[in-house]
Amino acid sequence: MADVQKQLQALSEEFQKLQAELDGLVEARQKLESQQQENQGVQREFNSLDDDANIYKLIGPVLLKQEKNEALMAVNGRLEFIEKEIKRIEGQIQENQDKSDKKRAEILQFQSQVQQQAAAASASA
Repeated sequence: MADVQKQLQALSEEFQKLQAELDGLVEARQKLESQQQENQGVQREFNSLDDDANIYKLIGPVLLKQEKNEALMAVNGRLEFIEKEIKRIEGQIQENQDKSDKKRAEILQFQSQVQQQAAAASASA
């Protein structure tokens, strides 16, 4: 019986580990989505500016003048990167959810087997 409890405990720990990983992945995706919204706001602002508008970039304690095209390309590049990262994280989330579902099914099947064995043992006693 102690063996059965150890197996069930190991399965439960694996499931909990998968859930913790999933929480981390969801948090990472939320952070990326926040950055995406922020950069989309900057992109909209840049698009509404005149071509000769002054744009400054903060580098350390200094504001440096930057061309609109250069600034817009930097924001577009960041948005592209963020979108790729979101897709990658979503793939990892899906993979993790699949593993969690399999582990949950494995735990339920194991518990069912243990209950059947216990019922058979008590019936034969």
